[in-house]
Amino acid sequence: MPLRLRLALYGAAVVALTLVLFGGLLYGLLGRSVTNDQDTALRGRAAEAVAALGLAPDLTPRVPVVPVDLRTSNEIFVEVFDQRWSLVYSTGVVGGVAPTPSQGLRMAATPAAFGTEGGFRLYALQFSTGFVVTGQSTRVPQSSLSGVVGFLIISSIPTLIAALIGSWLVAGRALKPLKDVAGAADGIGRTRDFGRRLPGRRSRDEVALLSTSFNRMLDQLQDAFDSQRRFVADASHELRTPLTTIQGNAGLLARGPAVSDETRRAAAEDISAETARMTRLVDRLLTLARADAGLSLELAPLEMGALVTEVCRQARTVHIDRALECTTVDARIAGDEDAIRQLMWILLDNALRHSHSRVSVTLSLEGGWARLVVADDGPGFAPQDRERVFERFYQADPARTAQGAGLGLSIARWIVEQHRGRILAGESAGGGAAMYVDLPVHEERQ
Repeated sequence: MPLRLRLALYGAAVVALTLVLFGGLLYGLLGRSVTNDQDTALRGRAAEAVAALGLAPDLTPRVPVVPVDLRTSNEIFVEVFDQRWSLVYSTGVVGGVAPTPSQGLRMAATPAAFGTEGGFRLYALQFSTGFVVTGQSTRVPQSSLSGVVGFLIISSIPTLIAALIGSWLVAGRALKPLKDVAGAADGIGRTRDFGRRLPGRRSRDEVALLSTSFNRMLDQLQDAFDSQRRFVADASHELRTPLTTIQGNAGLLARGPAVSDETRRAAAEDISAETARMTRLVDRLLTLARADAGLSLELAPLEMGALVTEVCRQARTVHIDRALECTTVDARIAGDEDAIRQLMWILLDNALRHSHSRVSVTLSLEGGWARLVVADDGPGFAPQDRERVFERFYQADPARTAQGAGLGLSIARWIVEQHRGRILAGESAGGGAAMYVDLPVHEERQ
């Protein structure tokens, strides 16, 4: 069932419920009022009869001239009884016999009482020499109330029709912006035009909030789509370079004896170097792909000081032409050992590749944080590039991007974020670049 129809039916149902409640309340009030009016009329007629009997106190039984048949008449009838409740006079009969009050009403009529018996509303009033009973058929209030019920039913039908039509129109107007949102979403899905936006609304209702949220979602989708395209394009470019080099050198080696030993050795070294470079690039692309897929690292207590010292020792054996200073303290964190080791190698490779002669690694404790600082004496980062260096494939100063694909620091940021830490690019004391990593210290539970 369409939402518009459901809303229209819901609106009509609310109006119908309101009419039922209102009709029930009105029926109850009118029913009580009609009964009170009937009782007032019976009481007044009884008082008039008592007044008339005061002028003629003789209670000799008499037959009325023309008694009323109470089976068809709704008139008020009057009966007079003596002290022993023997009938003296009656203006109405039922089947030729005057109605007689029950024993209960007789006993209660001292000095007066109401009762409903045999389809009649009765009022018994005691006077000096007997009793006066006035009565009227109960059809009188029922006929009055049936007219009210008919009026309520007849008036409710056009009211419900009007409510249904009004709810249908209001629901259509209210749902039109939602229909526009659905149409825009369908159009964007078919055309992949993430630059399309919903028009802004001046109101501050829920529909305006939905339009704003939808446009914000489109902004994020466009950014993600553009980033994906750039990622694919940059990855293709970065992979094409080593593949071209490998292909060219492999073709050179395929020429056989015509190539000198020196040229053959240089080509083999180029193939080896480009293969290693491509392997690192593919590994980092896979790491970023796992990060995009929502991979979460499993953290466990880890002695970071010993791990930093070990990685620095390994780096010294690889880069014997660089002075690598390492200062650490005992720092226990909650971390993934392989990920922290990868983080250290990324920062060290970046620093050693761009330093002139010296790289320093410092691990210290500051408050509840373990701060790792990797600094070099190279060209450093420009202030405007210190945030963007963590973007994938970002190329800033050629002096710092040579031989790099621009993926390492993106992976470093992801690793740090997985450890609930923070990473910043800054300037070292010697004027070069410095990477600052803060990781929360692991607190042992007692």
